[in-house]
Amino acid sequence: MTVERDEGRQRLAVVTGASRGIGAATAIRLAGDGYHVVLTARSESGLIATEDAIHAAGGTATIAPVDLMNGEDIDRLGAAIGGRWQSLDLLVLNAATLGTLSPLAHASPKEFDTVMALNVTAQWRLIRAFDGMLRLGRGAVVAVTSSVASRAEAYWGPYSASKAALENMIGVYAEEMRALGVNALLVDPGGTRTTMRARAFPGEDPNTLKTPDVVADAIADALKGMGPGLTRLKLAKDGAATLSAAA
Repeated sequence: MTVERDEGRQRLAVVTGASRGIGAATAIRLAGDGYHVVLTARSESGLIATEDAIHAAGGTATIAPVDLMNGEDIDRLGAAIGGRWQSLDLLVLNAATLGTLSPLAHASPKEFDTVMALNVTAQWRLIRAFDGMLRLGRGAVVAVTSSVASRAEAYWGPYSASKAALENMIGVYAEEMRALGVNALLVDPGGTRTTMRARAFPGEDPNTLKTPDVVADAIADALKGMGPGLTRLKLAKDGAATLSAAA
């Protein structure tokens, strides 16, 4: 059965990690482009700040505090959103954790499991929870990755492995959904002025980095130019963006 998109309705986006950084900036940009944005993160106060910024600019948003480490909470989130809206235009998988940068053999089992649980398993649970709505909306999945997903960078073991797994998982989903009109965008933001970046590079001058709104603008622009299946968006440190179809 083919479901026609209702062009008269307001588009709907769900953005994870929307309390700060790239997630907050992306949510604000999407709301400015006319989306109603469902904001998710653990920090309710951060979500309220993002929601206030959206409302101040004339946009609309709904906050939904959720712990993505709890799979049942993700299922409940999907059910709650599905009970209010029929379809989903955009799922932005931005929330992630860095873990501790250390020799791979020194990472504790608990920390390794935590990084994989949030950066991989929770992302799969989100796709699973919103798959039906994405199909109905012929929507798109945006997943924030990292350059270390495709190269062996010393001391980045758990995080690097988790982002490599995320990229492959998103690629698989994009291929499975290609004929159904659900596409995917992998975003490598490059050096950006975020809390995670400051943790990874504590001696770096943040003023030398682009701000999250530059990444948000690049994502919004890429959504207009992405093709079927999987598309990659890579940003340089200065904000220059390259959009390409996945091989």
